Amino acid sequence: MKHRLETLALQTAIATLLAVFVVACSKPVDNPGVPPMPTTTVGTDIDDSVITSNVKSVLLADENVRSFDFKVETRKGEVMLSGYVDNQAQLDRANAATRAVAGVKAVQNNVVLKTGDSSTVGNKLDDSITTSKVKAALLADANVKSFDIAVVTRQDEVLLSGFVDNKVQMERAIEIAKGIPGVRLVNNEMSLKK
Repeated sequence: MKHRLETLALQTAIATLLAVFVVACSKPVDNPGVPPMPTTTVGTDIDDSVITSNVKSVLLADENVRSFDFKVETRKGEVMLSGYVDNQAQLDRANAATRAVAGVKAVQNNVVLKTGDSSTVGNKLDDSITTSKVKAALLADANVKSFDIAVVTRQDEVLLSGFVDNKVQMERAIEIAKGIPGVRLVNNEMSLKK
């Protein structure tokens, strides 16, 4: 009986010690000068995903908008539209259609009007290669949370949009995009998470 109690006490001590180590090791590292990241709940993340899907569906279904050049990001019900449209009427219609989607609290419209003619297959291919290079470079950088950054390229101009945790991430994403060969200009339409 005494041996069993000693074994139980030792096992409990080891389990407690292990739990302390696990909790201590999982604590996020504090970066001086970088504000803590705002958090969302799982429910909010799911709601935002549903809103994003609904907005994309509405934009694709609308005869006056129908464009694959839109990027849609949602954070806590705030929808950010970015990309390119052919004319002001499409821009206005996209904004109105997005506001009509259930759950949308605000719309941040960062859509740019297309200028010039870059509709050749070669130009589109070059732009998609540049977009892929920028996305790969953002993913490879440990300091940038690139899953919330949308990248669109048109005529060697890169448009970065979405939500980032802090100004440091935003500046680093811009720096990375500018460092990609073939990028002529980087437009920043990213916002800080609230």
